[in-house]
Amino acid sequence: MRLKTSHLKEPKHKELVSCVGWTTADELYSCSDDHHIMKWNLLTCETTQVVKLPNDIYPIDLHWFPKNIGGKKQSQAESFVLTSSDGKFHLISKIGRVEKSVEAHCGAVLAGRWNYEGTALVTVGEDGQIKIWSKSGMLRSTLAQQGTPVYSVAWGPDSEKVLYTSGKQLIIKPLQPNAKVLQWKAHDGVILKLDWNSVNDLILSAGEDCKYKVWDSYGRLLYSSQPHDYPITSVAWAPDGELFAVGSFHTLRLCDKTGVRNVINDAVDLLEFRDRVIKACLNYGHLVVSTSLQCYVFSTKNWNTPLIFDLKEGTVSLILQAERHFLLIDGGGIYLYSYEGRLISSPKYPGMRTDVLNAQTVSLSNDTLAIKDKADEKVIYLFEALSGKPLGDGKPLIHKTEITEIALDQKGITNERKIVFIDKNRDLYITSVKRFGKEQKIIKIGAMAHTLAWNDTSNILCGLQDARFTVWYYPNTVYVDKDLLPKTLYEKDASEFSKNPQIVCFVGNQVTIRRADGSLIHLNISPYPAILHEYVSSSKWEDAVRLCRFVKDQTMWACLAAMAVANKDMTTAEIAYASIGDIDKVQYINSIKELPSKESRMAHILLFSGNIQDAEMLLLQAGLIYQAIQVNINLYNWDRALELAVKHKTHVDTVLGYRQKFLEDFGKKETNKRFLQYAEGLEVDWDKIKAKIEMEIAKERERAAATPAVRASVTVQR
Repeated sequence: MRLKTSHLKEPKHKELVSCVGWTTADELYSCSDDHHIMKWNLLTCETTQVVKLPNDIYPIDLHWFPKNIGGKKQSQAESFVLTSSDGKFHLISKIGRVEKSVEAHCGAVLAGRWNYEGTALVTVGEDGQIKIWSKSGMLRSTLAQQGTPVYSVAWGPDSEKVLYTSGKQLIIKPLQPNAKVLQWKAHDGVILKLDWNSVNDLILSAGEDCKYKVWDSYGRLLYSSQPHDYPITSVAWAPDGELFAVGSFHTLRLCDKTGVRNVINDAVDLLEFRDRVIKACLNYGHLVVSTSLQCYVFSTKNWNTPLIFDLKEGTVSLILQAERHFLLIDGGGIYLYSYEGRLISSPKYPGMRTDVLNAQTVSLSNDTLAIKDKADEKVIYLFEALSGKPLGDGKPLIHKTEITEIALDQKGITNERKIVFIDKNRDLYITSVKRFGKEQKIIKIGAMAHTLAWNDTSNILCGLQDARFTVWYYPNTVYVDKDLLPKTLYEKDASEFSKNPQIVCFVGNQVTIRRADGSLIHLNISPYPAILHEYVSSSKWEDAVRLCRFVKDQTMWACLAAMAVANKDMTTAEIAYASIGDIDKVQYINSIKELPSKESRMAHILLFSGNIQDAEMLLLQAGLIYQAIQVNINLYNWDRALELAVKHKTHVDTVLGYRQKFLEDFGKKETNKRFLQYAEGLEVDWDKIKAKIEMEIAKERERAAATPAVRASVTVQR
């Protein structure tokens, strides 16, 4: 992306232009010391005078009232606040009518900003005061008072705290009276301008030391520019947090760029558009480009005839692509389109705000859309992509801590779709998007994570954890055999990527990482795990085993072991576990094979993966009451074992017998009242118990032999 600049032959303003503000992607307002407010239309190149201010008003700062609050456009959204050198701020409508002028500060009002909900206004001035006002212009409070002029101010993303300058210091002050204030030295000269982005939660600052810097919301430095020739006088984030602009004397800088080049044959295609390009995204063989009026969908096989359709709003802030469709987010809503240009769905949720959504808080797959809630950052809304309706029972995914980044895997069926997320403690979790049972099983798979990406063609995950680059070749291992997870990882020292790198994409076996200075680094990982995923998804188990024998890598065998157990192929699992030396698990798999019925074998496979409740349920549904009781005895779940025995009126003596033997082995006496109650008058006869157990096993063998077809169908349905 390049900045296009042009100069008018005859300037529209006669004096210095002090402030500008965008209304849409193609319209902006400007204010000048000549007291005129002008409206500029970039589509028609027309400039019209909105109003001439009184001669005593010299504008300093302008900020439009936020649009689409809670998904609804308000009449006040067609107005802006203008601060001026006479100590006042003015509420002015879009047509130029001054609705209200308020005496605010002693000396010039240097900046004014609406909060993101449009419920409050903050102003700062030469008198060093920071004041909070209602949206109608009534003073609520004086938040702070500095000994020096406050040149710039910004609201925090949650509108609960304010960031402002104080000489060389940056200060974050919450609105609550007794809350902790965060203050740090940010520059070697007076700080002139700052901005705080609501989407990425990052802070920009610029000062007379001729530098601009990027900070996180805890005051930690993420990036510092080289000194420029002149002081940096202005900085501003793009609303989506992807880019920011930096202004200095005769200088305007943009921090990022994108382009289109066919790297296979080095051919360059020049794509020209009628209107200005706002957003572009290239993935899955398609380039999606949004201009101020239309959306263009190109196939990488044919750049000459794009599919074109009109947009409802020309303010697209995010484009996300999946294999079968893509997502557009603008000021009006969330829209899912097919690559043929057909609108598929438009998901909605309570209090939806599209202006704060970005690639870290929205994720798309072929069947699922996930969106992190901004109002409650512990919540993730999950939607069916094709219908736009909430997934499953309609309940969102709720975590115990605020979530910072989410990502859906891209391959496989809906029932197996997984989502990973990073919370504010920098812990990395994985869970299934479909709820099985009462509670969603959320499992931690990493720590100190700050960026991640799924592979585009197989469910392989990569991320940066502290100073390590990590690849989870088969993250689903945590649901199969937790002990195996460390053996399925690839790790590499990440210190060469410098501070705060970000993963841009993970395509094929190449990971692209952007360093803090903007440079791109490409990492190649082994291609074999992706081939293994492909073999397993096609049930080519013999090919999978041959591949692992060819590669001779313990990581591959560990992945195959977990994949085989997940797919109930215990023969392959036995080979894989033997290859990595897990002999105890090989023996357990052998014991599973010897079980008399398919239900028992399936239940013990579930037990192998730690799914105790599912295993018990399967046995009970199949009428194998003794086996369900014995499972709980083996796991020392004594209360549950007794509960099942009493409920089904069988094997109470078996449970009591094993309980007594357990206590005797440890030299303890029975203290459980329930066990004492049922033990009264009941004699434990081990000969009878063993006879009953043998009878149960014989009965199970007979049933399995008598109805093989029925049993097989039960297994398939499971």
